[in-house]
Amino acid sequence: MPVDIIWHGHSTFEMRTDNYTVLIDPFFTGNPLASIAANLVLADYILVTHGHGDHIGDAVEIAARTGATIIANFEICNWIAAKSKVKVHPQHIGGGFNHPFGYVKMTIAHHGSALPDGSYGGNPGGYLITVGKIKIYFAGDTGLFLSMQLYGDEGIDAAFLPIGDNFTMGPDDALRAVHLLRPRVVVPIHFGTWPVINQSVDEWKKRVESETGSACNILKPGQKITI
Repeated sequence: MPVDIIWHGHSTFEMRTDNYTVLIDPFFTGNPLASIAANLVLADYILVTHGHGDHIGDAVEIAARTGATIIANFEICNWIAAKSKVKVHPQHIGGGFNHPFGYVKMTIAHHGSALPDGSYGGNPGGYLITVGKIKIYFAGDTGLFLSMQLYGDEGIDAAFLPIGDNFTMGPDDALRAVHLLRPRVVVPIHFGTWPVINQSVDEWKKRVESETGSACNILKPGQKITI
């Protein structure tokens, strides 16, 4: 079955399968690139990579309105459960679970994860999601790490990688990540939201397609890619 993935700017995604809508890092309120308001978004599940405000974003509010289950690390799920009655499903790095929409494995991410109120947010992560025979990798906010090669060994159809630099991988390290992951297609994210992470994404696409075996798909906020 095909999977539609809509980019809403920054690292915010809406993944649609035949029967489920899954949000990843739902940062709508305060996101200058957001293509839709948080109160218009629907979700069955919400994946949060780490606790920073530009990633946990509107997760609790959307889950309270829609009844969605939030999937995140144990510490973030405990923090959410202590302040609201929304449904949560805790996971941790290296662990996977068969959710109704697909198999979700939480992956390494080298970054911070403090929550908006300063609480400890546990380890940051990414997600390797399998829907049917389709495998999708959302790296989260991360620097380059060699274990990406092991994720690539699983056969990735689409990888969503930060390229903004300063807070995450920049273009050079993100290109090295493509070499390690070997995805069929890569989509750059976490760039251009604010001046400090502006990048020449067209130039990065040229480098990816000339130096690796992967295609590069540049999305504008509100656009989708079908995997």
